[in-house]
Order: sequence, then structure tokens, then C-alpha cells
Amino acid sequence: MQWIDTVVDYLKNFSTYRGTIDAYDVVEILIIAFLVYYILVWMKTTRAWQLLKGLIVICAFLLIAYFLDMTTIIWMAKNLLSFAVLAIVVVMQPELRHALEELGKKNFLPSGVFSDSSRREHEVFSEKTINEIVKACGEMGKAKTGALIVIEQKESLKDFERTGIEVDGIVTSQLLINIFEHNTPLHDGAVIIRGNRITSATCYLPLSDNLSLSKELGTRHRAGVGVSEARDSITVIVSEETGKISLAYEGQLERSLSTEELKNRLQQMLNKQGEEKNRSKHIWKGRSKAKNEKENIS
Repeated sequence: MQWIDTVVDYLKNFSTYRGTIDAYDVVEILIIAFLVYYILVWMKTTRAWQLLKGLIVICAFLLIAYFLDMTTIIWMAKNLLSFAVLAIVVVMQPELRHALEELGKKNFLPSGVFSDSSRREHEVFSEKTINEIVKACGEMGKAKTGALIVIEQKESLKDFERTGIEVDGIVTSQLLINIFEHNTPLHDGAVIIRGNRITSATCYLPLSDNLSLSKELGTRHRAGVGVSEARDSITVIVSEETGKISLAYEGQLERSLSTEELKNRLQQMLNKQGEEKNRSKHIWKGRSKAKNEKENIS
């Protein structure tokens, strides 16, 4: 196979290539090494790690076949290589999508480039909304009423809203309790909150395929973790079996929270949003000031 020929040729002529390496080559090698390292770190937390070990075994087998001049095996491998690449992309589709989503979450660009700041400014949940959510979760926990509440942050949840029924009501503890009450039309599924309003109920969420989650967790908890892996949302879960309150954020699940602990965690999220909002305003004011000074000079 051509790539095996290239590797063997490089190893044979390594001393020749070594004399032609310059500073740019060293920088390029370091960048590639950095990328390979982080790709391997990412793969170790996904099913891709098992796939990688399988590919290493196959490559080792093909290398042995090449040196032993097993022409039939080499011919088969050459013809199947193009299909194998496509098959890997199909098999790895969920992991690749998750990796691209994680890359998109990195703040490489200013926050105002791909977001509508004027719309988001009025969509940060308030202290009153936190108190209403905590009160409702406390009451539902005592009554062992299952609940799944998703609080939107910067990333939109509209694709999940479309799977449910529109509500568009102000967040109150009475409304939340009534929605999740047994045998009511809206009790099954998740409630989505944007700002201080409940936008939709009975919404379907993606289930997490995280193998480290406890086997005793049911669909409600796995859905709460799943949406927190796909978006930057906060998910509050009340267990129907135990009445315990859990919180999912960035793929991590905090279990058996008291109402006071839940309130503190939600307040931390609210304060974090406020700090980011003030920071973006400060940056925007700084840019506007610099622009005005430049116009005055000209």
C-alpha cells in the first residue's frame, strides 16, 4: 500500500530528511503534536477510543502483511480503504458532531458576532424566577412528583421547543407544579424556560450515552444530562421515585441537592450571566469610545 511504502521509505532515509529540517518544520511538528495530543485526550472519553485501538491492530496486521509480501491481503486493503474512511465517518458521526459543538462553544470570536445581544438582554432569568423554581422543586420533591426543567442560557433551545406544546407563561411555582402533576396533559416530558417565562412543555430531549452515569438513573436524569451535553443549558431534575433534586450542567450531574443548595447553584449561574453581560457591555463601550475618538480626530 502507498502509505506503508511512504513510511518505510521515510524510515530508510531518515538521516537525509533530518538535515533539511528548519525552524518552520519544528513549529509545524509542534502544532501537529499539540493537535494529535488533544484529539487523543478527546477520543479517550468517547467510544472512539475503542475504535482507535481496533484501527491500530488492523494497521499492525497490514504492516506485517506488507513485510511478508502477502499480496492478496494488500490488494484487498487497497480496494477497501476508500470505503473504510466513509464507514468510520458514519460510525463516528455522534462523536464528531459533539466535538464540533465543543469547538463552537470556545470563545474564539467576540460574543456579539453570532448573537443578538438586544434579544438576549431581556432573557436572563431573575432572582424571582430562581425562587419560584426552587419552591416548586421543593414541593414536588416532598410529593415525589417527577419534573424536568431546562433553563436556556446563551445557546438556543428552540429545536427542542418545537417537540413540545407552547405555553408562554410567567414562571411561578404553582404553574410548574400544575404542569408536572400526575395525569395532567402536560406532565410528561420537559419544561423549557427562557428568561422569566415558560416557553414550552412536554418537550423531548436527547438521552446521554455517557457510560459513567449510574445505572440506577432513569430516562428523566439521562435526558437532563443529555441536553446539558448538547447545549449550555441548566437542567433541574426531580426524581419521581425518591423525590431528590438533581442539577445537570455541561454534562455533569449533581445529585441529592437540598433546596438551599439548588438556589445557591442557580444564583451562581445568574451571577455568571450578569458578569458576562457587563463584560460584553464594557467591551462594546470601549470600542464605541475608540471609534468616536477616531472620528473626532479625522
